[in-house]
Amino acid sequence: MKTVKTSIIWLAGISLLIQVAVAALPFSWFGDDDKMPTLAPMLEQSKPAVVNIATRSQVPVQDNPLLNDPFFRRFFNIPEQPRHRTTQSLGSGVIFNAKEGLVLTNSHVIQRAHEITVSLTDGRSFQAEFVGSDPATDVALIRIPAENLTALPLADSDQLRVGDFVVAIGNPFGLGQTVTSGIVSALGRSGLGIEGYENFIQTDASINPGNSGGALVNLRGELVGINTAIFSPGQKAGNIGIGFAIPSNMVKQITEQLLDHGEVRRAYLGVQMQDISPDLAKAFNIDSKQGAVVTHIQSDSAAEKAGLKVGDIVTAIDGDRLINADSLRNTIGLLLVGQSIQLDIIRDGKPRTLHATVEETKKNIPQGTVHPKLSGATFGDIEQSSPYFGKIEGVMIFSVKQNSPAWNAGLRNDDIITSVNKQAIGSLGEFKPLVHNNKQLLLNITRDWQAQFIVLR
Repeated sequence: MKTVKTSIIWLAGISLLIQVAVAALPFSWFGDDDKMPTLAPMLEQSKPAVVNIATRSQVPVQDNPLLNDPFFRRFFNIPEQPRHRTTQSLGSGVIFNAKEGLVLTNSHVIQRAHEITVSLTDGRSFQAEFVGSDPATDVALIRIPAENLTALPLADSDQLRVGDFVVAIGNPFGLGQTVTSGIVSALGRSGLGIEGYENFIQTDASINPGNSGGALVNLRGELVGINTAIFSPGQKAGNIGIGFAIPSNMVKQITEQLLDHGEVRRAYLGVQMQDISPDLAKAFNIDSKQGAVVTHIQSDSAAEKAGLKVGDIVTAIDGDRLINADSLRNTIGLLLVGQSIQLDIIRDGKPRTLHATVEETKKNIPQGTVHPKLSGATFGDIEQSSPYFGKIEGVMIFSVKQNSPAWNAGLRNDDIITSVNKQAIGSLGEFKPLVHNNKQLLLNITRDWQAQFIVLR
């Protein structure tokens, strides 16, 4: 039997053509005036708020081994300068605040960009200013001049129901602005491994590469989500009717924090969890195979203050049932710092209810330059809010200044360095001695759950 390899495909890529996919419409075919039903009036208002985003990035080019020989470089008078190549990428964005010129998009659309160009449907183009991003939810915010812009109003995505009609507007395949229609196929999708924190709207409105950062709107022309990824068999396959969008309420929450703090202050309960397995369910004498077992409680954390104990099984938060440990982490990470929650637990086979007030994730103090070739970057242990926390070991890159040696070497914010010169590391304390006084560094990094090597000579 032939098996089909499935994968999650990012939508950042290219732009759009005006075409409406044939999908069932929530109207009778003919009205009282014998006119065909149409979405055109709503789209005429909505399309100007959806923009095309083009980025340019510079990535380092690995030298020919001969160019590493100082004698060879002197003989042929080759300068000691880093070599780069320019890459281009296209995606989509949504104007959501016309007065301030604020544009929403996906973090992965602009994450490596040196230059961001925003093109409007009326033919105007602007150079955009980076405002902030949250890679863990894939939300980013940029700013353009507030010159006669049109914005999309935000809907309350909590009011969405499976079966509601939605329209996707974006820029796929370099064709021009494209409109497709469909319905909400599912809500609250998580555990897909696309982002660190997931609560996706699933839709069958056709979404393709280049739609990243585009709009998912309801039939009133209100923004219900930001299109971000598709589920498709094979890396090169197109849309098969399973697309995902970040709900507008999550986008609003993330955006407010980016504007207020320049970053997202993520909530933290202070526990380590484990999935319920059949053996654990039997050992704890419970029937449910859903939930998460508390395996460790951080000292002086919200969990400890709430009275949680090792061995407790958390089954629901604020009445929403948990599937596994990832769903608990995902739920907590999307809460606001200081928010009070109800925890439904099972202790010694009996149900109980506890109340906790989640706190802000305790951050590490980033360390500055640890090696000349790594200057411009700050490092620290993996933060508790990171999706990598507790899953891989290494050192986290907190920030990288553009055009610095670290940036030119190919390092980026939120990269995780897992080994230095083929030696595994688990903390900043292990990282610093390994890079000290080493002329050449071979770093193994993890970015977006993909591992790669970077050589610094």
